[in-house]
Amino acid sequence: MGEHRPGSPHAPAATTGPAGWDGPALAGPARRDAAWHARARTARLLAWVSLAWMAGEGALGLVAGARSGSISLTGWAGGSAIEALASLIVIWRFTGSRTLSPTAEDRARKAVAVSFFLLAPYLAAQSVQDLLAGHRPAASVLGIAVTAASVLVMAVLGIAKRHLGARLDSRATAGEGTQNLLCAAQAAAVLAGLAATATLGWWQADPVIALALAAVAVREGREAWRGEDCC
Repeated sequence: MGEHRPGSPHAPAATTGPAGWDGPALAGPARRDAAWHARARTARLLAWVSLAWMAGEGALGLVAGARSGSISLTGWAGGSAIEALASLIVIWRFTGSRTLSPTAEDRARKAVAVSFFLLAPYLAAQSVQDLLAGHRPAASVLGIAVTAASVLVMAVLGIAKRHLGARLDSRATAGEGTQNLLCAAQAAAVLAGLAATATLGWWQADPVIALALAAVAVREGREAWRGEDCC
């Protein structure tokens, strides 16, 4: 009495654990469905798209900044190198056997947090330098075109990655999306600075907005490091 023969309706469910495992079926992170894997591939693809875009916008931004003498534009373009780190981390996270590794997700999450901590002082230092120097960004057709395009592209990528991060339960992916949104916001700040300086003489707009973005970067970095809810 109490014994269950194979095939009995009361027999325990088949296990999926390692050889010799006698307990119930394991429900670890490796048990992912086809939809999850498709989203993981999408996250990796979007990271590649972001990486390519930031390489282009960074190069063009540096050229535009040098031509116009705009420190804020040059600083924004240079920040693309730091933001690209998050994309590289997500590509690493969803490549090969790391795709199903909770350890890889934890490492990627913390690495993205570090990239936030690198971005924050960069933004803050650039802003303080502009405020102290009383720097007025000059108009640049190329700079306006690049930053305007970045506002749109980075915003779309950022929102998509935030949604993917929630569906994948991946703080690393969500964090990369937040960095894309910060990139879009900083591009908008550069645009606002150029416009405000040209029309109203409000040259302080650009560095003040960038300081606020630095504070956001610190907050997001702390949340990513602690592994708090991605959305």
